[in-house]
Amino acid sequence: MLFIRSLLFSCTQLITTVIFSLLGVLLWPLSFKWRYKVVSQWASLNLWLLKVFCGISFSVEGYENIPDEPCIIMCKHQSAWETLALQVIFPQQVWVLKRELLWIPFFGWGLAALNPIAIDRGAGRKALNQVVEQGKDRLASGSFIVIFPEGTRIPTGQIGRFGIGGAKLAVDTNVGVIPVAHDAGKAWPKNSFIKTPAEIKMVIGEKIEVQNMTAGDVNKRVYQWMESKMTQLEGVQPDRSTVMENKHGKN
Repeated sequence: MLFIRSLLFSCTQLITTVIFSLLGVLLWPLSFKWRYKVVSQWASLNLWLLKVFCGISFSVEGYENIPDEPCIIMCKHQSAWETLALQVIFPQQVWVLKRELLWIPFFGWGLAALNPIAIDRGAGRKALNQVVEQGKDRLASGSFIVIFPEGTRIPTGQIGRFGIGGAKLAVDTNVGVIPVAHDAGKAWPKNSFIKTPAEIKMVIGEKIEVQNMTAGDVNKRVYQWMESKMTQLEGVQPDRSTVMENKHGKN
């Protein structure tokens, strides 16, 4: 039964992706504000489809911590679910993502319509500078910026090494950081076709002011908060072995 329900969701998700991606292309002459309002409805629709077909719902703690002014969202990356939920929960936003995603037919077209900061992960310092330069522009235009500091989806019960890009952008622009944790991996694991009925819990932390902090300080603060919240959500402290493996070049 889970297979059938997951298959129904995947088929409808594919259809809605094609429709909204074409809409994004057709609406390209309009301002980003209007493109975003239309294309981001894809996320709302697919969260509803997840609930209908797969029995996956969610609750959010910390709505009151979302500020009126744009800031940087540093979110736990565990599933594909958060890529939908963030668009529904937070105001207008742009994403830092790997540029290869824009090459995917239809899906990539829809992403491009949302004005992302698309980086080449192998470019090192150049990619970091791109995040900072384009991030300043996106923030000035009134958009929140979404960054997954772990860089890739990390399985449940683990926490990954944080990249420096989001923290550096926050320090260079003196813009606050909103940390976000969730346990979506229990319902929609990394690279899993099967979705399991569950209520996903998301926690939005208080804004971290970055004055007089280094990028390293910001990452440490967010990491400690995220580790603590993931321990509460999953009932066990996240395994740091992924951090050590990355640090020593074993991954």
